[in-house]
Amino acid sequence: MDILWQELTHGIAGGPELTIVMIRLLAAIILGAAIGIEREIAGKSAGVRTHVLVALGTTIFVLATERFGMTSEGLSRVIQGIITGIGFIGAGTIIKLSEEREVRGLTTSAGIWIAAAIGVTVGLGAVGLAIVGTVFTLLVLTVMVAIDNWINKGKLTTERPSKAGRQNSNDSE
Repeated sequence: MDILWQELTHGIAGGPELTIVMIRLLAAIILGAAIGIEREIAGKSAGVRTHVLVALGTTIFVLATERFGMTSEGLSRVIQGIITGIGFIGAGTIIKLSEEREVRGLTTSAGIWIAAAIGVTVGLGAVGLAIVGTVFTLLVLTVMVAIDNWINKGKLTTERPSKAGRQNSNDSE
């Protein structure tokens, strides 16, 4: 039974270290959810669960490397792997509609990418920076809709363009 307990608790420190890990994991969940909620409200394909899983997963990768004493070079390789993997997930959200000559999903892909960056930042212990990054991300995703509409349709509004009415917009999804 002792061996089973050792296996189950391996890599989970006790005391203050456990508190730090739990704070970081919870922060990743909350910050990923904040971005995901905005995307869900906007009716996009990647919502709360996707963004939470990306932020939480990247945080776990970084925490695991830290817990097992990887060097900064090892951590760098893990982060590079995360970025590559997230690129594949993001690419899966981008669709080119040949009939309409339109590309959709770029902002969704960028949202997944930023959720990964926030997760890495949280995992490294820079929770404050991750919070600021999340706030700026939410500002870009909400406030910039008005600017996007103004540029693409000649009117300044916070109303999100309908999917059918969009033509060649960079934010098309």
